[in-house]
Amino acid sequence: MSDQVLALFSHYGSPALFIIVAIAAVGVPLPVMLLLIVTGSLAAQGAMKIWLAIVVSSAGAIVGDQAGFAIGRWGSIALVNRYRQLLGKAEKLKELEHRARRWGDAGIFFSRWLVSPLGPWINFASGAGNYSWLRFTFWDVVGETFGAVLFIELGSYFSDRVQMVDSVLGDLSWAAVAMIAAAFFGWNLLKVRSQKAAPEPSSYTHQQR
Repeated sequence: MSDQVLALFSHYGSPALFIIVAIAAVGVPLPVMLLLIVTGSLAAQGAMKIWLAIVVSSAGAIVGDQAGFAIGRWGSIALVNRYRQLLGKAEKLKELEHRARRWGDAGIFFSRWLVSPLGPWINFASGAGNYSWLRFTFWDVVGETFGAVLFIELGSYFSDRVQMVDSVLGDLSWAAVAMIAAAFFGWNLLKVRSQKAAPEPSSYTHQQR
């Protein structure tokens, strides 16, 4: 998959970069992080202007994010069900809708670059959860632009060690996802235990009498 994506990019340039990033933002698993790092490496070699790479990749990601949000907010039942099948189990998405409301702006921003595997889920959940479109768009633009600058500049700086940088960043991204999941389940476990430890109202009332 990585070789095919990079071949498309090397052959078609900026249009391919835009389309690939947009498709990945919708939910299709593509090696976007590697693509951005390679883009930065090529820009360092003079094959592409860095500012153009940042603009094109950011715009593509934002378009894909907006599509996922729109499907969650305004999509038909058939379209929503297809999109849920693309992302995963419906039960997980229902849980994520509640989490997206709690995470708010921070969840949108960090899922653009730090925990990018959660990005398409957050987009759909934000739309389905009636999150403010203006707030979503603002943090989407900020997060995607920051991520594009970060990965492209890293690729430019470490142009001779692209594969190593991609491997390290990929591991960090999944580690962040695992930490968030562990924190969420740990918090739920503590909540359940505290509820079990609390005295029942009837027994408490009986003791008071």
